[in-house]
Amino acid sequence: MDIKILDSHVRSMLSEKRYNHSIGVADTAQKLAKLLGADEEKAYTAGLLHDCAKEIEPETALKRLKAYGITVDEVSISSPALLHGPLGACIAQIEFGISDPEIFDAIWFHTTGKAAMNTLTKIIYIADYIEPSREFESVDKLRELAFSGKLDEAIVKASGRTIQYSIEKGRTIHPDTVHARNYILINQHNEQ
Repeated sequence: MDIKILDSHVRSMLSEKRYNHSIGVADTAQKLAKLLGADEEKAYTAGLLHDCAKEIEPETALKRLKAYGITVDEVSISSPALLHGPLGACIAQIEFGISDPEIFDAIWFHTTGKAAMNTLTKIIYIADYIEPSREFESVDKLRELAFSGKLDEAIVKASGRTIQYSIEKGRTIHPDTVHARNYILINQHNEQ
C-alpha cells in the first residue's frame, strides 16, 4: 500500500497527539535504519503503523484479537496497553495488506521487545522510546546510544528502565521484555 494512503488511514485512526508521535517514530526509525544499513522504507512504514491500534478500547481490542485468532497472554490482559502491539500488527497485515513479516514483527513487539529481535524490530522498539516528543530523564542518553550505533546497549537500558518503572508502579512485567534484555546481555557476555 502506498505510504500516503497508509498515512491517511493512520491519521484517521488516531488523535492528533498520537498521530504526531507516530510520525516522530517513523522519522526516527528511518534515520536509524539509514545509520544501521537497514531498509529505510520498512522502518518508516513500521514506525508509522506501530500505534495504529493504540486508541482502540481494551475490550474491543481483545474481541478483535480473538476474531483474528490471536490468544492473548495473562500479562497483556492485566496490562491492556500492551494489546495495541499485536492488534496493530494484525491490522497492518489484514486491513492494510502489509505482508512483510519483519514489519509485522516490529509492530507486534514494539512495546515489549522479545528475545532475538531482528534489526527492524530493535529499531522500532527504540525509536518509540526516543522519538523527539519523548521527554524523560535518560532520553538524551538513549538517543546518544542509538544514534552512535549502540542499539543493543540502548535497548538494554530502555528495557531496564521499563522494568524498573513497572516495579515502582506495582505493575506486571511482560516476560518478553525480560527475555529481550537478557538475550542481549547474554550475547554480549558470550562475545567477550
